[in-house]
Amino acid sequence: MRKFVVHAWNFIFNHNVSPLRHIKDVAIRHYVLQALGFMWAISFSIAIGSYVTAFANIVGHAVLIGAAAITVSTYTAARVKPSMFTGFGRRPNGEHE
Repeated sequence: MRKFVVHAWNFIFNHNVSPLRHIKDVAIRHYVLQALGFMWAISFSIAIGSYVTAFANIVGHAVLIGAAAITVSTYTAARVKPSMFTGFGRRPNGEHE
């Protein structure tokens, strides 16, 4: 069980183990991980805050399911086509576009 927990933790939070490892630019890899983390924080905030009413509860769960789908598709895209994440951020000389 301990190995499973460690593997699950590393798969999600360690950029050298997760499918994000296929993105060559470490800065873009970090940005994608931060964006996913922000999305999950918002998703859980909406879900937990929505337990007050049934309709809001359904919306909260839909947000969580959507967040899971976005995470899986991002990891899949990073594994299959890491070049999709290039071209964001700074130019090679360090300046913004």
